[in-house]
Amino acid sequence: MKRIFPVLLIALLISVGFVTKDRMRSVPNESFSNGEVLKYKVHYGLITAAEAVIDTSPELHYVNGRACYRATVNGKTTSSFDLFIRIRDTWQSYIDTAAILPQRSYRNIQEGSYRKRETVDFDHYKNTAFVAYKKKKEEKSGSYKTADNVQDIVSGIYYLRTLNFDKMKAGEKVNVRGFFDEENFDMEVTFKGRETVSTKAGNIRALKLVPTMPDNKMFKGENAITLYLSDDKNKIPVLIQAEMLVGSVKVNLYEYKNLKHKTLLANK
Repeated sequence: MKRIFPVLLIALLISVGFVTKDRMRSVPNESFSNGEVLKYKVHYGLITAAEAVIDTSPELHYVNGRACYRATVNGKTTSSFDLFIRIRDTWQSYIDTAAILPQRSYRNIQEGSYRKRETVDFDHYKNTAFVAYKKKKEEKSGSYKTADNVQDIVSGIYYLRTLNFDKMKAGEKVNVRGFFDEENFDMEVTFKGRETVSTKAGNIRALKLVPTMPDNKMFKGENAITLYLSDDKNKIPVLIQAEMLVGSVKVNLYEYKNLKHKTLLANK
């Protein structure tokens, strides 16, 4: 009985969630580093409606005792499109340099009269996310269970950049687990092969990816988004096409700098 009791105790602790992982995963990354800056024009139909900038900070940041890239996405409508709806959005993710997982994410959303500030702190050992947000006069916070190796929206794109597509065939799928708006979701990303796409930065050989979207009120169908990554060691997003319920949107690369592999984003 003395020998059986410790085993039963460990099993009980695991079943109620008191035993957690002792380490995080490690993901090789040869595609991006500090200081990268990517600039995009956002087209709504034939109209240039907005601009977006994705950058990783020049220095590392430390969150939960882990070294992180701070990746920031800033999007704003053009002055002419401000007449229809004024958008000033910031999305930020502190991405663990070893695990390529978010340690913290932040959103500051300003769209017309809508306002929301949100911070999410991830604990990948306990598989939890603590969310705190303020939306106009409403404030809320709470802890939520998450899946193993869960991504936020921004870190998910950086994770896709670490994959070795040379070992994939067209039609192969990658599963990405995500957490957004206090909910977990599973996203299946299909590798569709290679194409040469026309961007404002030139004609670029690209990897074509199509994520399967969960039910939502923004996008038209589950295959509404197509993401193109440069077919080189950088794998930067060069073009995003989205079919939305209100029309077609295209996010088009026009400028880049401080890439990890400076000479390899060759137009083909």
